Amino acid sequence: QVQLVESGGGLVEAGDSLKLSCVASGRAFSTMGWFRQAPGKEREFVAGIAWITDATFLAHVVKDRFTISKDNAENTGYLQMNSLKAEDTAVYYCATSHSSHATTRDEYDSWGQGTQVTVSS
Repeated sequence: QVQLVESGGGLVEAGDSLKLSCVASGRAFSTMGWFRQAPGKEREFVAGIAWITDATFLAHVVKDRFTISKDNAENTGYLQMNSLKAEDTAVYYCATSHSSHATTRDEYDSWGQGTQVTVSS
């Protein structure tokens, strides 16, 4: 099992930026991903990073505004969110997978507790 702790969420205005962090501990994994869930909606994939190769992949709706990265020394993943919109409002979760290019919820087996991001318009 991997333990994950997210931080960095908050209340911002449209157009602002936020950087989420996710500290991982425990067992090794192949991919760290970020998901988000808005009220009344399904949890959706946002971004992923392969922990060995640094390959990144992002959902189409955020690829021009969000960046995913990591710090090996800190075993921490980051989600940099720029030009935030009201529709980005959601609880953001980081998760880990043993798959190399995981983009679906079922491929992830460890989850953080989530951090709330609220964007006011």
